[in-house]
Amino acid sequence: MTNDLRTRITDDLKEAMKAKDAARLGTLRLINAAIKDQDIALRVDGKSVSEAEILAILGKMVKQRQESARAYEEGGRLELAERELAEVKVISDFLPAQLSEAQTEAAVDAAITDVGAESIRDMGKVMGVLKGKYTGQMDFGSVGPMVKARLG
Repeated sequence: MTNDLRTRITDDLKEAMKAKDAARLGTLRLINAAIKDQDIALRVDGKSVSEAEILAILGKMVKQRQESARAYEEGGRLELAERELAEVKVISDFLPAQLSEAQTEAAVDAAITDVGAESIRDMGKVMGVLKGKYTGQMDFGSVGPMVKARLG
């Protein structure tokens, strides 16, 4: 399954080269570099990056660019903010659709039930289940407080 996402990224990179789409090409190269860096780090153990890890890398890249765009906007550097947001669009093409608020709440409730969580001490188990099933589909920064509120 790892190859599916890698293949899509590689194919898109080739298309961007043919179309001479410099902005998209640059972003796709950054994605490839991030994945290769992780591959190199895992090579010591004889592993390669899994599909879930690629999704996590992409999610992290989106979050970094959104934070940068916000900082650029606050600093009045709108052209740089636009460039960051354009990269977010390219990276997001490879991420699964984000869950709605209602879907996220249902997933959190299901995960709490699945692990039999009863207190805040079980939060790690609940988050582990959610990350296993929904990597790239929800913002775990906002899900954490939601889980905490339900268990607290």
